[in-house]
Amino acid sequence: MSAVLEDAEYGEVTVHYGARRGKYPHGNSLVVHGGEESIVIDPSLGIVARAQAPPADRVVNSHCHEDHVAGNFLYPDAEWWLHEADVHGMQSLDCMMDIYGYPEPIRSGFEKLIVEQFHYVARPDAVAFRDGDVMDLGGGVRVHVIHTPGHTRGHCAFLVEPSGLLYLGDIDLSSFGPYYGDAWSDLEDFAATLVKVRDIDARYWATFHHIGVLETREAFLERLDRFTAMIADRERRLLEYLAEPHSLAEIAEHRFVFRPGDDVPNVEAVESRSMGMHVDRLLARGALREVEPGRFESA
Repeated sequence: MSAVLEDAEYGEVTVHYGARRGKYPHGNSLVVHGGEESIVIDPSLGIVARAQAPPADRVVNSHCHEDHVAGNFLYPDAEWWLHEADVHGMQSLDCMMDIYGYPEPIRSGFEKLIVEQFHYVARPDAVAFRDGDVMDLGGGVRVHVIHTPGHTRGHCAFLVEPSGLLYLGDIDLSSFGPYYGDAWSDLEDFAATLVKVRDIDARYWATFHHIGVLETREAFLERLDRFTAMIADRERRLLEYLAEPHSLAEIAEHRFVFRPGDDVPNVEAVESRSMGMHVDRLLARGALREVEPGRFESA
């Protein structure tokens, strides 16, 4: 097993690193310590693997995906909070599966995985928050909710004061680029979110996967620019591929999100959904044309 990095302190925030700096299925979780209350943000499998979970009065999830809620069950007596657009996924397993939108038999297999390997437990009493809400933890510690949709409908970032740490969740700034392959994902929303987070005034930038914490704005902007550029790169490669007409099924098989040969569960569904959004976007811009029903070519 890969070594887990030591916890890191940023004022009132403790970053609990997961294995390999939170590479999936692991993640980097945060605990924010206030004068009256402490919250844990996105308790991961890294938290589950610890001898003792860090104490917290409330669980806050950036969104409702399996790796971000994997440690929620460790806090049965705490309230679980999610954005109002994602909270239904925590309230029932059926709603959780609707977020992904997989057809059968993929749906049943993935449902089994998130229950057995990611410890999913439904909480019908999960609490909803909204964009702009402020969680006052006492002692001058506040957590600001910033709705950042695209990855899911309810994905959120959190700005913690007074440390100035901006937690970005699955805006993970990785070389892979943005992920918008689920039924509740939206490419246009994600693109707008990437513009939005650029201008948030922060001192530190934390991600759930891969990066951990960036300590300068220069490092953050460099990573953000590379992350954002993957959207345009996928479209550039798609337009090159569509010099000759192809169907969406052929586009998905060609692989533009994942590399050909990558052993990824449900890859056909993810590629089809992701690149279908690109096809729609490029059609609207006049960069593609539908030469016959279901077959597309660069304009």
